[in-house]
Amino acid sequence: MTIFLWILQVGISLHTLMGAVWKFKNSAEQTMPSLKAIPNGIWMGLGGIEIICSLALILPALYKPSGPYVPIAAVIIALEMITFTGIHFASGNSKLGAVIYWLVVALICGFIAYGRFVSNPLAPHI
Repeated sequence: MTIFLWILQVGISLHTLMGAVWKFKNSAEQTMPSLKAIPNGIWMGLGGIEIICSLALILPALYKPSGPYVPIAAVIIALEMITFTGIHFASGNSKLGAVIYWLVVALICGFIAYGRFVSNPLAPHI
């Protein structure tokens, strides 16, 4: 289970880091028209948060005491994806392509958080 969680963590970390770089290069509206309600400053802030979360997901490989940050980072990413879903539907858009993508990422992050925090909170996360 630990190896599987590490594979997911590295994958979500890379995914989130690429998302952060994307946010610095493109506005919310350019990314998805239904997200145009997100102000540019918040969009850029989300990019910064994503960089921190992507690092928190893999940092325990180098510094074991940072293990408790893994589930926190995973939950933050999941909440971001769920928020995007809510904004998407609030904009009146009913297309499900992006929603399915965001919810799959949220589910993977939820699994990581569960695996690293709930199922075995005393494990060293390495």
